[in-house]
Amino acid sequence: MPQTRKLPQKSKTNVLIVDDHPIARQGLAQLINQEPDLHVCAAVENAVQALEAIKSLKPDLAIVDITLKEGSGLELIKDIKAQFASLPTLVFSMHDESLFAERALEAGALGYVMKEEPTETIIVAIRRVLDGDIYLSEQMIDRLLKKVGNAHGQAVQSPIQVLTDRQFEIFNLYGQGKGTREIAELLHVSQKTVESHRANIMKKLNIQRAPELARYACQWGNSGA
Repeated sequence: MPQTRKLPQKSKTNVLIVDDHPIARQGLAQLINQEPDLHVCAAVENAVQALEAIKSLKPDLAIVDITLKEGSGLELIKDIKAQFASLPTLVFSMHDESLFAERALEAGALGYVMKEEPTETIIVAIRRVLDGDIYLSEQMIDRLLKKVGNAHGQAVQSPIQVLTDRQFEIFNLYGQGKGTREIAELLHVSQKTVESHRANIMKKLNIQRAPELARYACQWGNSGA
């Protein structure tokens, strides 16, 4: 009887998930693992674990949330870019794309998907980023193209751009009406840390009182500036 030769199985693409919510990690992992050619090699909650996983497991893609335990997703993306330049990153976050996508791209990410999007969107984004392309919503692409078009008009730089990524994250949360204690819990830091960031934000923006900061942040977020 002639022997049949098995064709070699194509290896799966390994994906690392970095998210501070266990349910989000589990749900995203299940969704990705349903794809025949994708495999979640690890799901971690903070930047230190992420860098260790990248070093040991050598994933093909890292999916990163903006808010992490013990650190910022934007800072992690910068670290990945510096230490593992060939590893593409994709942001998957509850934070508004119109406020954070540009900073994510500047940090080194190749795409941004909001968690409220349909489940198939993240799979499309994963494949787009793995192909070396950028993935953003059509609205965000249009927004960035308009910004590039207006660059020739010598537009005045937004004062918000002087904020660090962490300060910007806290500024945005104040704009959503969240208090210092709630922000501290969301970011897994102490209230004193948030208060210190708030003081620096107010100094940079020349704002004298905390209520004024909250109003300004809310107005800025609503304007989509």
